[in-house]
Amino acid sequence: MAEHVLTKTRIRAGVWEGILTGVAGEPKLEVMLQDQLIPGVAVMPAEGKPGAWSVSVPIPAAALSEGVQTFLIREAGMADTLAHFTIITGVAMEDDVRAEIDLLRAELDMLKRAFRRHCLETAT
Repeated sequence: MAEHVLTKTRIRAGVWEGILTGVAGEPKLEVMLQDQLIPGVAVMPAEGKPGAWSVSVPIPAAALSEGVQTFLIREAGMADTLAHFTIITGVAMEDDVRAEIDLLRAELDMLKRAFRRHCLETAT
């Protein structure tokens, strides 16, 4: 039996989209957020990809709250997670590692400019 693989393709206009492969027959998927089922999950044959399925998950506006929200995508009635996606909003972004890396990059660029200026000033 082929392994089920769900790959994210994009998030656009409040809808998570992905491609599911390795499934025989039409899959039944469910999406959970904080132990609640998310309605409106759509699964249809992927255009131009035999045996693949397009998956779309509408992101409810009520899920866009302060902090981190993680959506789990799995086959209906199964415990194993095929994929997940996370949405981070509000204050939690201040603690996000990506924000810290961006801040470090900006500070490093500032130090490089200051060092180069110092080298030019002391070289003469």
